[in-house]
Amino acid sequence: MTLDTEISEKLDELESRNMELLEEARKVVIEKEFMESEMARLQREIRRLRAEMERLKKPPMIIGYIKDVLINGKAVVKSTTGPEFIVNSADYVHGLEIGSRVALNKQTLAVVGSLPPSLDPMVMGAEIIKKPEVSYKNIGGLEDQLNEVKETVELPLKKPELYKKVGIEPPKGILLVGPPGTGKTLIAKAVARETHAVFIRLVSSELVQKYIGEGARLVRELFDLAKQRKPAIVFIDEIDAIGSKRVKSATSGDREVQRTLMQLLAELDGFEPLDGVMFVAATNRPDMLDEALLRPGRFDRIIEIPIPDWEERKAIFKVHMKPMNTEKKIRVDYLASKTDGTSGADIKAICTEAGMFAIREDRSRVKLYDFERAIDKIMNMKIKDLVPEPMFA
Repeated sequence: MTLDTEISEKLDELESRNMELLEEARKVVIEKEFMESEMARLQREIRRLRAEMERLKKPPMIIGYIKDVLINGKAVVKSTTGPEFIVNSADYVHGLEIGSRVALNKQTLAVVGSLPPSLDPMVMGAEIIKKPEVSYKNIGGLEDQLNEVKETVELPLKKPELYKKVGIEPPKGILLVGPPGTGKTLIAKAVARETHAVFIRLVSSELVQKYIGEGARLVRELFDLAKQRKPAIVFIDEIDAIGSKRVKSATSGDREVQRTLMQLLAELDGFEPLDGVMFVAATNRPDMLDEALLRPGRFDRIIEIPIPDWEERKAIFKVHMKPMNTEKKIRVDYLASKTDGTSGADIKAICTEAGMFAIREDRSRVKLYDFERAIDKIMNMKIKDLVPEPMFA
């Protein structure tokens, strides 16, 4: 081996070693950059956790209400603990008004923040976010009643300027009256869908509370929510639970229901106008309602939803039979003639029962015979409900 060959091999070995060292140096630089970025991230996380710990170590704040706004940034507040105080308010707190809900420093009771108005979760949950799928087309008959509902509920919300041009105040609410199953709640669902207003629904029994003043507070917050979301429709089903006639010899529970009723009367016809808010109620016991609730100015329209006649029963049968797979020879006028005295809910039950008869016999098409058997079954059930049982065997 010559000297030149040895030198060349040594140079190649040194070059290979140099490349290996450069690769290791590059890896070390990359690891260093990664460690530096990781260290910066961990330092930010430490600062965040320290700030969170400091925030959690701060003393709790007291919730209070503004009783009066004074000069020089002072205010009279009433804390949840009871007494009233004259305190300072922070410079960054703006828009303080009488009745505002605020946060108070625990030590100095200074106003350090403005809070949104408090609403009960039951009231917040009453707002219908997803509109019902029921429309006016799904209601058989009741054309006159639906026209009254449209005039009284939809027009004031969609075209309030018409009432200003004429110079009259728009109606405030309607009362739907009728036997069970005639379509009162169905009309309310259709109104919720057809109008672009926020729909807020409660059953009146939910307003009957255990503690004094709770029912009245729920009514007040219910209308406060409607005013915040206007245009809005407030629907109270079975209103006779809180709107029954007031009596002198009442128990403590009756007196609490009467307080709730008085708050409802005040909201319907109080000092604050219900612009953009419509009130709809339903009952099947109008004879139980208090006279103060029924007078004009609170319920401007009392719409009676009667038991459907022959023509209306035909329309109801058409609505419920439309999605059904039935024989073509079935005549709705024949079915309507055999269901005298039935309500819309009864007719829906007849159609459902007819479909059940077909399913029991493993058929996909409903026959006339199925409807006849369903009518006999539902009508016999109604007769049993109407006939009282003997007191003595």
